[in-house]
Amino acid sequence: MTKQTIRAYAAMQAGDKLVPYQFDAGELQPHQVEVKVEYCGLCHSDLSMIDNDWGSSVFPLVAGHEVIGTIIQLGSAAKGLKVGQRVGLGWTAESCEHCNLCIDGKHNLCSQQTATIVNHAGGFADKVRAAWQWVIPLPDDLDPESAGPLLCGGVTVFDPLLKHNIQAIHHVAVIGIGGLGHMAIKLLKAWGCEVTAFTSNLDKTDELKAMGADHVVNSRDLTAIKAQRAQFDLVLCTVNVSLEWKAYLNTLAPEGQLHMLGLVLEPLAIPAGSLIGGAKAVTGSPTGSPIVLRKLLEFAARKQIAPQIELYPMSQINAAIERLHSGKARYRVVLKADFDPAQ
Repeated sequence: MTKQTIRAYAAMQAGDKLVPYQFDAGELQPHQVEVKVEYCGLCHSDLSMIDNDWGSSVFPLVAGHEVIGTIIQLGSAAKGLKVGQRVGLGWTAESCEHCNLCIDGKHNLCSQQTATIVNHAGGFADKVRAAWQWVIPLPDDLDPESAGPLLCGGVTVFDPLLKHNIQAIHHVAVIGIGGLGHMAIKLLKAWGCEVTAFTSNLDKTDELKAMGADHVVNSRDLTAIKAQRAQFDLVLCTVNVSLEWKAYLNTLAPEGQLHMLGLVLEPLAIPAGSLIGGAKAVTGSPTGSPIVLRKLLEFAARKQIAPQIELYPMSQINAAIERLHSGKARYRVVLKADFDPAQ
C-alpha cells in the first residue's frame, strides 16, 4: 500500500500547544475526496476540541473545519467534482447517505455523521479528506482567503433564515457580535431584513452599523433590552453564556422565535407563560446540509458577502489561537497554509 503522508499541526493532549505532526492517511476511499488546504478558519469549536471541553476529543487531535482548497485526488465513486477545482469543507466530513434524514436532504442531522474534527483529521494540515457530498464547490466570485468561515459560522447563522422562512419584511436581532454574529449581520442586511445587534461592547457601534445593523443595543442593559418589547420576528443567539432569557423572550413579536446557535452549557430558564402568550418558540440548529452550504456560497458570491478576517500563516497557529482566546479578533481568524512544498 502506498504511504499517504499528511503534514499537520496537532494537539497531543488536552490543552496543549499545537506541534508539527505527520500521519499516514492510508488509501483514499472510493467515496472520498482529498483536498490540498490553502486556507482554514479558526473557530471556537476548534478550541473546545483542543481543550476537550466536550469530552469527545481523541488525541493526537488535528482540528480545523473551515477549509478552502483545491482537489488533488478523487475516489472512484466521487461525483460532480474534478481535480484542480477549488472547494470548501465545513463542520461535517461524512454522513451515511441512506437514512431517512439524508434522503430528505437533512444530512447535517444524520445520526451517523462524522464531524471533520471529531475522530477525523481536520484542516490544520496540508491536506484533508471528506466524502464528496460534503466537499462544496466554491463560486469563482468568492475570495478564497476569507470564504472559509462561511462554511461553519456562516452556514450556522444562514440555515435559520431558511428554516424560519425569514423574508425582507422581518425584523431580526442577533445576540453576540463575534465570529458568527458579524456574519449574521452581513447576511441579514443582504437578505433585506431590519437588523438589531445586541452587543456587550458599544464601542463596536459604528463598525456594526457599517456592516448592516440598523440598531445597536447594549446586551448587558436590562432596561435597554426591555425597551425592545415585541420587536423581533427572530432572535439569533450566538453566545455560549446564560442571559436573562425571559427578557429576550419578551422582545419577540407574536409567533417569534428565539433560535439558539451558541452552546450554552447551563439549562435555559424559560417561563412557560413567556411562550404561551404570544405563541413563541425556542429553537436551535447545527450548521447546515450540503444543499444549504451550496445556497449560502451562491448567495454570498451574488451579494459579495465576506467575513471580516485576520490572516495568520498556519506556522503561527499557536499565536492565532492566543489571538482568538483574547477575544480581540475582528472577527474571524484564518490560517494560510505555508507548509514547505519541498517536503
